[in-house]
Amino acid sequence: MLKGLLLGLMVMANAAGCTAQTEPQTDIVQTSMGELAITFLGHGTLMFEHNGMVVHVDPWSRVADYSTLPDADVILVTHEHGDHLDTAAIELVSKENTTLVLTEVCAGRIGSGTVVHNGQASNVAGLEVEAVPAYNIVNLRPNGEPFHPKGVGNGYVMTFGDKRVYVAGDTENTPEMMELEDIDIAFLPMNLPYTMTPEMVADAARAFRPSILYPYHYGETDVSRLVDLLAGEPGIEVRIRDME
Repeated sequence: MLKGLLLGLMVMANAAGCTAQTEPQTDIVQTSMGELAITFLGHGTLMFEHNGMVVHVDPWSRVADYSTLPDADVILVTHEHGDHLDTAAIELVSKENTTLVLTEVCAGRIGSGTVVHNGQASNVAGLEVEAVPAYNIVNLRPNGEPFHPKGVGNGYVMTFGDKRVYVAGDTENTPEMMELEDIDIAFLPMNLPYTMTPEMVADAARAFRPSILYPYHYGETDVSRLVDLLAGEPGIEVRIRDME
């Protein structure tokens, strides 16, 4: 009943003028255990499908109609801001045995879920997940507080076969990010004043060298600047998708 009620509320919200939703784009990456399908739902919201497993990251009702998408085996939530922690979207994409992985603050707000702290690694429903600290160093609110304080938010490294995929969440190019190793695919945020400049993203990419780099959650940032900064950089392919 709750799922049906939330679906009705989401439909009414869309009718009232929420962001229009278009057919999402999907990329296919080959792994040692079959195809990994990456669907770009928009903003900071992604869906991964691999060997029958469906993983949703930061589901948000404004960028997708979750009544039309596969239910999640695993949901990862990076932090508590409303464009990342959307209880209605979580409910819509959940099924009886969905595992919800999130931060301590998010679990406190929802009242459920599996908490993974910064630096921890866990096997979640057969998916290897590592939590990477996500926080601001430079960008602060007018009162001097960071938009994303250290120790609160997570990025996540997921392992699909022989491919390691890093979804950074809302963060700058932190020391922990710069020290990552063996990342095949990276999603790095690029919107000021909350996360990174193209220069910060490029510096991070040069440090841990993902084979494929997707800027995401980039708002009105000129993504061509990142393409220019990494032009000719060996071994790093920059892919631009609709992830405003």
